[in-house]
Amino acid sequence: MEKPDYAACIAACNACADACDRCAAACLSEEDVKMMARCIALDIDCAQLCRLAAAVMARGGEIAAALCGVCAEACERCAGECAKHPMDHCQACAAACRACADACRRMAAAA
Repeated sequence: MEKPDYAACIAACNACADACDRCAAACLSEEDVKMMARCIALDIDCAQLCRLAAAVMARGGEIAAALCGVCAEACERCAGECAKHPMDHCQACAAACRACADACRRMAAAA
């Protein structure tokens, strides 16, 4: 059963995962895909961690706080890389990643 204090963090994780998926797909369509390799890799890793963290929180798993700490780190790394690129999809992803990192840190601190 979902714990009420997890709801905002779960929503942020799901939104971030979606933004990362969109960003990775859009990066693959960029003219210089090789230049976007790190961005794509971080997008994929971040999306996977966000979905895992959301699932563990939804189940009320006992490792939720620890996992959210790792998720926050992945989100920060992804945000940092995406912020380097001027494309709208990268900027939107960076914003979603920062919001998710903040939500994960708040949740982990409250647990």
